[in-house]
Amino acid sequence: MSNALNAEDAPQPPKVLATPLEISGNLRQLQDSHDPLIITFHERNQRFQTYLVDVNREEGTIAFDEMIPRDGERYLMAGESFKVEGFHEGVRIAWGSSAQFTIDESGGSRCYRGPLPDEVVYHQRRNAFRAALKLAQLVDVDLDGEKLKAPIRGKLLDISATGCKLRFDGDITDRLQLGQVYDRFAADLPFGKMTAPVELRYLHFEEKISTTFAGIRFHNMTGLVQRQVERFVYQLQREARRFDKDDL
Repeated sequence: MSNALNAEDAPQPPKVLATPLEISGNLRQLQDSHDPLIITFHERNQRFQTYLVDVNREEGTIAFDEMIPRDGERYLMAGESFKVEGFHEGVRIAWGSSAQFTIDESGGSRCYRGPLPDEVVYHQRRNAFRAALKLAQLVDVDLDGEKLKAPIRGKLLDISATGCKLRFDGDITDRLQLGQVYDRFAADLPFGKMTAPVELRYLHFEEKISTTFAGIRFHNMTGLVQRQVERFVYQLQREARRFDKDDL
């Protein structure tokens, strides 16, 4: 029985999606869930954050939101090749492009429009399953360290073996820096507090609800912290499966 469970939770090999129907369907999931994307340009170390704001299979086009930091727009308009990486419910969705993108302001806001990718890598990594917390069970977190003047208190929204998504009240984007490592992240897990250094992978302020969302990746985790995280993820997985069975 344990072998069967281990096989189920083992990392799955990546698939290459090559049809416009498959590609647009998966990219639309990233768009609908407002999942952040990280863009890296060839031979440049800087990372840029954006979102998909349009996926049009009929016209064979996609559109990215304005990049953070804004410097990325210059490289995109210059036609530099780039790679895109996003995660949707624990699935890594990634592709590369050397196509020319153009600035589109026809919808009243600025975006970058270009062709639908020819291929997309779809990688379900079961060992990095991302477990969401129910609203009534949200865990308190503190982000702190030498790079911050004062700790920032928020809530844990979901967690995987490699990182988690956080929610903070108000606009705190001016206090945090994308790509920065913060050496004291603490979460009040049900069975005790865990602390670890983390790297800030994405940051977004949602003005309509006055809330900042942040994505962090655990950085140089100790064995103890890794076991704490895996135990919590497994606990959430087990609860999710139990509720799924109840629904059936």
